[in-house]
Amino acid sequence: MSVFDGLKFRRVSSPIHLLDPRIKFFYVCSVFVSAIIFWELLPLIILFLVQIPFVLSARVQKEWVRSLRGAAFLAAFIFSTNIVFRFISAGQPTLQDVEYASAMTLRFVVLVESFSIFFLTTSPDHLGLALEKSHIPYEFCFAFTTAVRFVPVLADEAQTIMDAQKARGLELEKGNFIKRIRNYIPILIPLIISAIRRSLELAEAMESRAWGAIEKRTNLYILKMGRNDYLLIMISILILIISVYTRFHVTVPVFSSFFL
Repeated sequence: MSVFDGLKFRRVSSPIHLLDPRIKFFYVCSVFVSAIIFWELLPLIILFLVQIPFVLSARVQKEWVRSLRGAAFLAAFIFSTNIVFRFISAGQPTLQDVEYASAMTLRFVVLVESFSIFFLTTSPDHLGLALEKSHIPYEFCFAFTTAVRFVPVLADEAQTIMDAQKARGLELEKGNFIKRIRNYIPILIPLIISAIRRSLELAEAMESRAWGAIEKRTNLYILKMGRNDYLLIMISILILIISVYTRFHVTVPVFSSFFL
């Protein structure tokens, strides 16, 4: 469940935390587009390294590394799937196939990395306010921010249920693939019941506070663009321009070609 640590906001005094959530989301989108248009390994390595200064500036290294560690299983699954399908379709995988599978895996890691930085440095309150300022209906803003708040909570609760079931003798890591899936049923059922109970409590709390009765709402926080926000916009646009130009006008070197 450590991958969900990358979705939990960390209240730290840093320049990245003070940035406008809309600008940070634009940066995430620029990294997302740049990662999608490349299937070579070298540009994806550069995109991965470019984001490390943001992590260091935000001082969320431990949580960021923990989220990447939690995504390691899916990354390994993506890599092995590419290799297996290549083996089925064309026989023995070549160095190009291994490099392509590594690039697809690193693309996933880059996406997890960028979204982890965004959620670690953006509070749900500021995120909801940014969505409202983008003229999204408040009902959708509230639903989205509530989901962002509850995902890490449910992840922690799932870990607690797993520890309790293991203490009662449940063995999650033993057996074949189908057996392991069945072992998670005693975890999913209490987790679903707990999620339904939490949703009912939240609905009752909203009704007791007359949620939806006030049409014009006020906010405690005010979003203002600063110098660092404009700097991040320029960096995001620069990343997009360089990526698009490289994609269509530059021949990206392939590492496997040096060994042939």
